[in-house]
Parts: sequence; C-alpha cells; structure tokens
Amino acid sequence: MNSDFKNESWFAIQVRTRWEKSAATLVAAKGYEVFLPTHMAKRRWSDRVREVSAPLFPGYLFCRFDVQKRLPILVTPGVIGVVGRGRIPIPVADAEILSIQKIVSSGVIAEPYPYLEIGQRVRIEDHILRGLEGILIGHRGSQRVVVSVTLLQRSVALEIERSRVSLIDAAGEKSEDPGAEPLWNRGTA
Repeated sequence: MNSDFKNESWFAIQVRTRWEKSAATLVAAKGYEVFLPTHMAKRRWSDRVREVSAPLFPGYLFCRFDVQKRLPILVTPGVIGVVGRGRIPIPVADAEILSIQKIVSSGVIAEPYPYLEIGQRVRIEDHILRGLEGILIGHRGSQRVVVSVTLLQRSVALEIERSRVSLIDAAGEKSEDPGAEPLWNRGTA
C-alpha cells in the first residue's frame, strides 16, 4: 500500500440523481481514487429496448480520501455530500469495497437489490468469487447471494448455484452441522 494512502479510507459520496458518472469523472479529475460500480440494465424507450451501463448503487459513488481533506470533493458539481451520521463522515468497510470490486470485475451478472439485515449468511466456495460472503435468498426459482454495503443500506444480488455456497455461523466459520436442514429449505426469502 502506498504510504500516501495511510490516512485515506473509502467513503460513499451521495450525488444528484443521474449524476453518478459525471460526478465520478469530475472527482477523479481532481486526483482522487473513485469507484463507480455499474451493471448492464435494460432500458425501454417508446420504440426499443436497449442495454445500458447503470450504477449498482444509484445516487452514490465511492471515493478514497483523507476525511480531513474532503472540501474539494464537496464542491464538485453533482455532489450532495459524504455519507455519515450527521456531519461526521463514516468510512465504508474495506472488505465491503473489495467484495463489490470483485463482483464487478468477475463478469457475473449482478443487479441492485434491496438491503437485507436478516437472513442466512453464506460463503461462496466454488467459483471465481470464492470466499465472498453474503446472504442467500431465493428469487424466481433461482438462488442468489446478496452482498451489502452496510453504511448505504444498499445491496447487490448475483445469481449462484446453491451447491457453490456453504452456510457460515455468526462468528464467520463454516457450519459443520451435517444434520442441519438445507439452507434453501429454511424459508429465506
């Protein structure tokens, strides 16, 4: 890790609706590291349907910076503010940023998903995303893992075969209970 980054953390930046890409470009032009995760979404016009790149977290982008030096970001057109409690910015956990970066770079189909606080936590065991943790849910007859950014209370869902995940307990350890009911039969939705 570059020593210049030792005081820098990832923060969520709230931006005006549909300004995610413009704000990301403007903030990056100021020399900040910016991460704007996107997915391919179908948009319908009156005469056609087209796939476009859309933000995974509409209204937000991520930026790494020293919280004491945030003014240049705050005065950027389209930027509303840094997400936090009141006027105190709260950094996004590095593990959550790494999970989202891994999802985006994997090529797996992902889409925005409502934030979930409760549900069974799972770890992907057999895939390019091995080690990634999230919540297993059922959706239209398929299984999905939901990875959340707690601070934003937003999530991303990706399709995965249920045989590729294992249940983990509250301590983050793989569940070893051979008599346990299969996760997908527990009514998690």
